[in-house]
Amino acid sequence: MSYSKKPLVGIIMGSSSDSKIMKEAATVLDEFKVKHEDQIVSAHRTPTRLSDYAKHAEKNGFKVIIAGAGGSAHLPGMIASHTIIPVIGVPIMVYNDKSSNSDRFKFSAFGGLDSLLSISEMPTGSPVVTVGVNKATNAGLYALKILANEFNDLQRKLKQHKQKQHHSVLKESDELKKLGLTRFTNKKFKK
Repeated sequence: MSYSKKPLVGIIMGSSSDSKIMKEAATVLDEFKVKHEDQIVSAHRTPTRLSDYAKHAEKNGFKVIIAGAGGSAHLPGMIASHTIIPVIGVPIMVYNDKSSNSDRFKFSAFGGLDSLLSISEMPTGSPVVTVGVNKATNAGLYALKILANEFNDLQRKLKQHKQKQHHSVLKESDELKKLGLTRFTNKKFKK
């Protein structure tokens, strides 16, 4: 089995507006050449589709599901209740209220804390791993770590990724020392 030919990760979101955040998980998986399948599955508006998706994911051999949702954020927990596949929940702060005629995006009344708590406080027996608010990149990286248990070349790629991050910080630190804080900040974050 190859992770680059057949989707082993499912990325689902409760609404099309969540795609602005969830694309970051896809970007990470794409960088590592891990095939994924992406869909909109609403826990509230399409409950039978949610159940069908869980069966689909199991039947197709998915190893991980990344589920993003805002507001009450029931999607990650509900998909976890229908499958034994590990679920990574992404709490989303920005969402589009479908009942409104406005195309403008709205912010969660609690700055994403509502979503974070909804996903992280699953009852005993139905766990969901939760990343930080809008941290879909971390969800993608966590999915890669799960897959790396099965694929040695992904382990190697993840180690290289960590080394690259390490060297990047050292390079920035050297530049900061050389320029001084004021010049470094002005250069890095041009006013």
